[in-house]
Amino acid sequence: MTKNTFTIGRLFGIPIKVHVSWFLIFILVTWSLAASYFPPRYPGWSPTLYWGVGLATSIAFFLSVLMHELAHSLMAEWNGLPIHDIVLFIFGGVSQLTEEPEAPRTEFTMALVGPLTSFALALFFGVIWFLTRGSNSPIAAFSTYLAYINLSLGAFNLIPGFPLDGGRVLRSILWAMSNNLERATRWATIAGQVIAYMFIFFGAWQILRGRLGDGLWIAFIGWFLDNAAQTSYRQVAIRYMLADHRVREAMTQACYPISPYITLETLVNNYIVSGQRCFPVMRDDRLVGIVSLSRIRNVPRDTWPQVTINAVMVPLEEMPQVRPEDGLWAALEKMTTQQVDQLPVVKDGELVGMLLHENILSFIRQRGVVRE
Repeated sequence: MTKNTFTIGRLFGIPIKVHVSWFLIFILVTWSLAASYFPPRYPGWSPTLYWGVGLATSIAFFLSVLMHELAHSLMAEWNGLPIHDIVLFIFGGVSQLTEEPEAPRTEFTMALVGPLTSFALALFFGVIWFLTRGSNSPIAAFSTYLAYINLSLGAFNLIPGFPLDGGRVLRSILWAMSNNLERATRWATIAGQVIAYMFIFFGAWQILRGRLGDGLWIAFIGWFLDNAAQTSYRQVAIRYMLADHRVREAMTQACYPISPYITLETLVNNYIVSGQRCFPVMRDDRLVGIVSLSRIRNVPRDTWPQVTINAVMVPLEEMPQVRPEDGLWAALEKMTTQQVDQLPVVKDGELVGMLLHENILSFIRQRGVVRE
């Protein structure tokens, strides 16, 4: 989800991002409202008014989705869980937590506050419709649609299938009953997949009845829910598996140190051939930084003979570190929050290895949690 996104701002310190797919649905919703939804209901409007109200309604719809996700995020932060960002995409939005809730009660309140926010918005726009229904048709039309869409958004998210909000409520209840997050997630995921298959079969039935557009969209939603359920369960399974293992089990010790004074050309010609992708930089037998292939790729090729490692390395003081006895899950979380692909492994002030993101993925694959 983090790919093909860009940040449009911050709210309460939380980065708000938009996925490129959001533009597609934004254009489709605006066009549908202006060309198909409003004209038969309000035949006396001008074309400019149709498109103006359609655009305003579409913007307000996505602001409603943002408020739904912001409610999740603020409740999470209130419970001590940091939020990485909020991403708006083709199916609405998602609040990306950097870690799972630590208790069923926290999960329950975090999940429920989103739909409740949507229901509150539906009531708010319903009141606006009631006050303007006989005096201002554009505002009444605007508020009617938003009341309906927020009511639908809240109700849809309460479907008891993981990872929808209703599925997270179900997981919190199962978690409280079993005192086992992994088992609760597995059962909530099964519920989510059953619901996803119902969407897919209903979509196929609609297609057979000749309603191709509606059927494809419903089936696509089912496919998306099935994939989201599997992905969400896999993340929890990985957390449980990695929690029992340490950094020393996955780190690599085949990290040949390099001098900060050699050029990039020397590095590429003499060291890259070994297959090493990340290099500790040592000065006087002391670790001073890290340089990776991604850093080298950002330097113009024709300057490699002149540019030294010292100029492109990440200084040690800017690098998060781990110890050999640290948990692998904690190390993976640190990589995610710090947005790095490698961590130096340090013991008693000395470098003893490197932990790469690909080391963790290989470790996970070997245990069958993630497959290619």
